[in-house]
Amino acid sequence: MPNLYESRKYLSEYLLFHYGNRQDLCPFHFAPKNAFHFHRRIAREMIRPVRKPGSRALDLGCAVGRLSFELSRLVDEVIGIDGSRSFIRAARRLAAKRSATFRIQDEGDLSSRRSIRLDPGFRTRRVRFEVGDAQRLRRDLGAFDLVVMANLIDRLPDPQECLRRLPRLVKPGGQLVITSPYSWLAEFTPRKNWLGGIRKKGTMVSTPDGLRKLLGPYFNLVKRRDLPFLIREHRRKFQWVVAEATTWIRSRDG
Repeated sequence: MPNLYESRKYLSEYLLFHYGNRQDLCPFHFAPKNAFHFHRRIAREMIRPVRKPGSRALDLGCAVGRLSFELSRLVDEVIGIDGSRSFIRAARRLAAKRSATFRIQDEGDLSSRRSIRLDPGFRTRRVRFEVGDAQRLRRDLGAFDLVVMANLIDRLPDPQECLRRLPRLVKPGGQLVITSPYSWLAEFTPRKNWLGGIRKKGTMVSTPDGLRKLLGPYFNLVKRRDLPFLIREHRRKFQWVVAEATTWIRSRDG
């Protein structure tokens, strides 16, 4: 089965989602106004300031890199990791050139050109992108003051394998931010590996239940928000999604 996240269609959709202005993303005046600037809102609403020299952040499932660049305002070093080679190539080009031009689908075979430019406040020299598997991260990554996983867990074959590594990745007192709409699909995650959206012995188990069970021994949940976002598929079709965002603090004795 072809990897959707290596396709030109997904690349253009994600570039627009991450960096497009509101008019390009959805020009209709009745669009949900709080569904824009998703990655900026994560950085501003879910993350506590990190005030110490040598601070590090890991953007796990960084896609085309917008959140990694947002994090460059907050810490001294950011590593963005994604499994898509296409996404990482695009993020690296943006870091180097600070702009890009691409085509987006309008209707059928019709498309139009869009240009994007990075915010001048992004400190691109602090950001490094690499291709990697969130379930099998290289062991020399070290530990981080901040780890963010935006809309990743419900696209992993075995999210528990990824979550089990987090206590070693997040420094004591450090932050973990997870966002997800919990769209569990068997094509991405075998049903036996779903964190929630299931029944166990007649009891309904939600994804927040699953996260608390896995993370609770090591992290304290300190914040929860509903964060909507909009993805444009073509001129008249959009995905309006509401992710649940949670911030966890690594226990010092866990």
